[in-house]
Order: sequence, then C-alpha cells, then structure tokens
Amino acid sequence: MANSQDKINVYNLADLKNNSDDAIPNYLNSLGFRQSHRLIDVRLALGYSAFAVAAACFVWDHKYGFEATKYLTAVAVAVYTLLNGALTAWIMWVERGTVYVGEAPQTRETIRISTATKKNVPTYFVTVEITPKDGKGKKQTIEISRPFAEWFDAAGRFVAVPFQTMLATAVPVIGKSDPKRVATSAQGPGETSSTPAYTPQMLDLLAKASGSASGVTAEAVTGTDVKTGGKRRKA
Repeated sequence: MANSQDKINVYNLADLKNNSDDAIPNYLNSLGFRQSHRLIDVRLALGYSAFAVAAACFVWDHKYGFEATKYLTAVAVAVYTLLNGALTAWIMWVERGTVYVGEAPQTRETIRISTATKKNVPTYFVTVEITPKDGKGKKQTIEISRPFAEWFDAAGRFVAVPFQTMLATAVPVIGKSDPKRVATSAQGPGETSSTPAYTPQMLDLLAKASGSASGVTAEAVTGTDVKTGGKRRKA
C-alpha cells in the first residue's frame, strides 16, 4: 500500500478495493499477526505449472515438428486444460476473494478476510472468518460493509486511521491487538461496525498529518486517542 499522499481515482471501484485490500496485510502484520501464504502459493504453483507445460509444448514442437510430437502435444493440451481448470476452481471456490489469512498473536486464532464490491456501489464488503486455535470450537463469521469515503478523501488519498479503526472495532481479535483503534461505540460481533463518522475535512487533515510534520495529529482532528506508541501506523 502506498502512503496516504499517493492519490487514486475515487470513481474507480477497482482502485478503491485494491488499495484497501493492500492495506489489510500491512496493518495486521504490523500488529504481530503471522500471515499464511498457502492460498497464494497454490495459485502460483498451478499457474506456473500450466505455463511450463505450454512453454515445453512450444519448444518441442519448434525443435521436432508437429508430426513427430502431435501425440505428446495432445497430452500437453489435456494437462494444460486440467491445470487451468484447477486454477479457476481454486480461485472461485477455495480463495473466494480472500485477501488475508493469518494467526492472531495473542489468541492463536486463525483469521481469514475476504473482500468484495458490487457494481456501481462505492461500498467495501468485508467477510471475516475466525477459527479457534487448533480448529476446535465454533467458527465465527463477521460481515462488515462500509463506504470507501470513510477512509479515502476527496483527492483520492488513503487515510489509515479510520480504516484501521473500522477493522479493530468490528473484529474482536484485531481489537485485542490494537485496543487504541477500537471505537467506544462498537456493536457486537457479526454486526456492521460503527466507526466514528469522519467528515471530508477530517480525512483531509488526517492525510496531511500522516504525510508531513505539520504538527496536526489524528487526536486533534477526531477528539479521540487514535495513536499507538506515539507513532502513527501506516497502511
């Protein structure tokens, strides 16, 4: 995630979602969460394997000609099709829009975060699945939906404070690791988070404060203590 002074097109849902997605692992890893890359590793393995088969097919066809390798090429096409089918199935039914999987530093619970958007709706839909340590106990699912305008200012700058507050307030396991980001008006688990209302003016001041030494602090803007350890955490 780029710093808050980098700007994006606020009318582009893909940009809004991608920048918000990038901020999630940066934030959670800074809290001591241990990220798992298994889903990405499997996706890369399937993708590179399909590419390797296609590349090998090209090489032996170029070197030996079609007639000498047509049966081998037929097998390669079948393998390539299977690998790409497996990759598509993995993305659609296993990953399911997952942007983060990790383990909480205190409770050792596994947290899985999936995100989505709807066409022409400037809202960030987040689904958080929390699995107890060692897979024992009931899995908890928390659904959050918040407008992107809560953490992107009018100029298209990402503002970390309200974004982090939204996650820490709505997800207890994150709030335990970053209690200073938890809003006092939090609703119960599973409900839509109720982060403080940040006006465009507040977002602008927060963005400027995080990118310069102007002396403007998040606490001064919002009237609440949203700093951790005297340093502002960047997404």
